[in-house]
Amino acid sequence: MNLRPAFTALVAVLALAACGFHLRNRIKLPPDLGPVKVVSTSQYSPLAELVSRGLRVSGATIADDDASNVATLQILSERWGDQPVALDQYGRAQEYSLRYAAVFVLHRADGSVLVKQQAVELARDYTEPPTDVTGTNTEREILADEMRKDMSDAILRRVNSVLDVMESAGSPAAAASTGPAAH
Repeated sequence: MNLRPAFTALVAVLALAACGFHLRNRIKLPPDLGPVKVVSTSQYSPLAELVSRGLRVSGATIADDDASNVATLQILSERWGDQPVALDQYGRAQEYSLRYAAVFVLHRADGSVLVKQQAVELARDYTEPPTDVTGTNTEREILADEMRKDMSDAILRRVNSVLDVMESAGSPAAAASTGPAAH
């Protein structure tokens, strides 16, 4: 009997546990919430798609786009910005800070606010040598895609943390009034 695969799996599990890795918990949506629809100001928002996928993976029932009288996670705005943070000897920007902000709110099917309006902000720095213009657009695009995924995760964590507060307080009003501040 070869114990090598079992031993390898055991070592991998112990290594992951030792470094702090753990599987994400599912979002604890209220049982009476029903299906959730994710909407955005932009019809084909990649962020809305990622949030919808994250909700689905965490066990939520996703409503059809044309469904009415369903809970709605609404992405009210998304904003991107580049700001130079380092200049070369000629005054040309070489390092930028890419900023991404999103504002969202979660409404129940009856229109009442379950998670009040909140803003999430992310920032990442990247370099852009003034002489190499071709490679940096790709680097910025890759960084933007990663930031969208991070934003989706951050929005779902916010929703989950507010719902945890609501569950521990035992009142829907508690969650609406004690949600986390802007990040």
